[in-house]
Amino acid sequence: MTELPPGVRLSVLDRSLTRQGEHPAEALRHAVAFARDAQAWGYHRFWVAEHHSVPGIAGSAPTVLAAAVAAVTDTIRVGTGGVMLPNHQPLVVAEQFGVLEALYPGRIDLGVGRSVGFTDGIRAALGRGKDAAEDFPAQLGELLGYFSGDQDAHPGVHARPAEGLRPAPFVLATGEGAAHAAAAGVPLVVAAAIGEDRMMAVIDRYRELFRPSMWSSHPYVVVAGTVAVAETEEAAHDLLLPEAWASAYSRTRGTFPPLIPAAEVRGLTITARERDLLDAALRDQIHGTADKVEAELARVLARTGADEFLVTTGAHDREGRLDSYRRLAELASIAPRTTQPA
Repeated sequence: MTELPPGVRLSVLDRSLTRQGEHPAEALRHAVAFARDAQAWGYHRFWVAEHHSVPGIAGSAPTVLAAAVAAVTDTIRVGTGGVMLPNHQPLVVAEQFGVLEALYPGRIDLGVGRSVGFTDGIRAALGRGKDAAEDFPAQLGELLGYFSGDQDAHPGVHARPAEGLRPAPFVLATGEGAAHAAAAGVPLVVAAAIGEDRMMAVIDRYRELFRPSMWSSHPYVVVAGTVAVAETEEAAHDLLLPEAWASAYSRTRGTFPPLIPAAEVRGLTITARERDLLDAALRDQIHGTADKVEAELARVLARTGADEFLVTTGAHDREGRLDSYRRLAELASIAPRTTQPA
C-alpha cells in the first residue's frame, strides 16, 4: 500500500449543501457543528464557500459563516474557499476579514476567487457583469494593499481594523488566476476536478511565475478535491452519488438542486446525456476503502508536489460524511491540536 507522506496537511471545504425537504438553516448549523469535529480530528483548516441563489447550497455569506465557525473553535484555521472578489468591493472584503482577524488572531484565511454570478439575473442583482472577473488582478492588489497599508486605488482610504493585520491570503484558480496568484506572491488553490493534466499545467505555471512577497516567500499549492472513505467501495460511491447527480442535473436544467438519497438517484430514469454528465462528475473524485483512498491521495500529492489537500465531501448521508472525514483523518495520522496552528 502506498502511504501518505508524513506530516501531510489535510483541510476541509464545507459548501453547506442542503438536503431535499429540509430548511437551508439545517445545512448551516451542520457546518458549524462539523467544524468542531474537524478540529478534534486534526484537520488544518475549515473553509466555507460563496454561492448565490442556488437552491441546493445554503452558503451565501461566507464571512458571516466563517465568524460562526471561528466562534465555536479555537485551534483550527478558519476561512473562505472562497469569497468571489468580483462580486464585492475590496474595501468591504478587507474590513470583513480585518474584523475576523482581529477577533480570532492567527487563525483566519482569506481565500478569494474570480467567479461571477452564475446567471444574468444573479449578476444583475449583484450589480456585476460577465466581464467583472477581468478586473481581478487590480481588485486583488487593492484588497491586499488594505492590509499592508500600501494601495494606490483610493489614496487616503484605510480599511479598519484590517491595516497591519495578516490574515493568510489564497487565490482559487483554474487558469489565468494562477498567474495572478503568482504575481501577488500568495498561495494557490487548484481544483482536481479540472482534470489532472490541466491541473498540472496550472500548478507549473504558478510555480514558474511566482514572486516572493510579504505573504509568502515561496510557492504554496493546495489541491482541492472530492474524497469519500467508507467500509466498502459501494458505500463510498453512495456518499458521492447525490452531489454528482445534482451536478449533472444542473448542467441540463440550469439549477443545482438539494440533494436526494443515493437510493433515489439509482432509481431515476435518466437520459444518455445525464448519464454521461453523472459519470463525468464522479470521474475525478477519490472514493473507496481506506487503502484505496490513501494510495490515490498519495499519488496525487506525489505528482503535484502539493503542500496540502483540501477535502470536500458533499453527501446526503451526513452521518456517513462525518464517518468519511474521521476515517480519512485516521489513515493520514493527522493529530488533534492543542495549540493554535502556524
